[in-house]
Amino acid sequence: MENLIFSLNATVPVFLLMVLGYLLRFFKVVDEPFVNTLNSFNFKITLPVLLFQDIAKSDFYEVWDTSYVLYCFFVTLFCIAAIWLLSALLYKDKSHTGEFVQASFRGSAAVLGVAFIQNIYGNAGMAPLMIIGTVPLYNIAAVLILSFTKPLGETSGKKALLKSIKGILTNPIILGILLGMVFSLSGIRFPFILNKTLESVSSLATPLALIGLGAGFEGKKALKQIKPTIISSFIKLLLLPLLFLPLAATFGFRDEKMVALLIMLGAPTTVSCYIMAKNMGHDGTLTSSVVVATTFLSSVTITLWLFILRTFGLI
Repeated sequence: MENLIFSLNATVPVFLLMVLGYLLRFFKVVDEPFVNTLNSFNFKITLPVLLFQDIAKSDFYEVWDTSYVLYCFFVTLFCIAAIWLLSALLYKDKSHTGEFVQASFRGSAAVLGVAFIQNIYGNAGMAPLMIIGTVPLYNIAAVLILSFTKPLGETSGKKALLKSIKGILTNPIILGILLGMVFSLSGIRFPFILNKTLESVSSLATPLALIGLGAGFEGKKALKQIKPTIISSFIKLLLLPLLFLPLAATFGFRDEKMVALLIMLGAPTTVSCYIMAKNMGHDGTLTSSVVVATTFLSSVTITLWLFILRTFGLI
């Protein structure tokens, strides 16, 4: 019972904030332009400041773990390749495979990863290292896959690939992490006034990001392609954690590292998948269905995985 309560305490507050966001949108307290502005504010300001501050205040040499970053990278790479191969067996019409593959591997690493770890441990923990190992690869792989599987008649994805690479190099979250590393290595400490200001901004990151995620939730688009939605959701929420969390345990990863890996492997599909699919000429229906389904079901599956990890003493 203690392990179940621990798991519920970690997940329920996170999803209640998402529900609050959905209700605010449903009752028209906020509208779509506000949600878009809020998401942009979170992406460009609050999340980068939170990650920057957590890293800048820590001992970089103590926090950095090369084996952990490499594990995140190569597991993500293997998952992408394996899902792409699976999609080739499932679909004869390759115009659907791009959406299926992207939705099956690309989780909400930054938003939910930080939210869960901060909710459990009080800081971003190992989320920055996990983000370094996965998010750049997520973006590059998504562009390549969507380009190779674009519907007939669409323009070349070369321009989109270059735009994606530029986006990675200027990604505020990645820049926040890298800048935090510089300050951690240099040993520079902020004066009290500046530090308190950064703490105030960073404290907004998790609640605003979750409220924005919930407010952008579009249930009407869900389940329009039921079979691939079920398969993709099963892969994203259950199969990937089932395969790679035990392997991570054999490498000795525990606590914050294990929770970050759970989010990397079992977080719901990120909303940016839908945006990218639409911008690259895909229909977007399957992607939106998977986003909605995984977001809804992850409230159960993440609680279940946390309970299992807690029961086996891994967190």
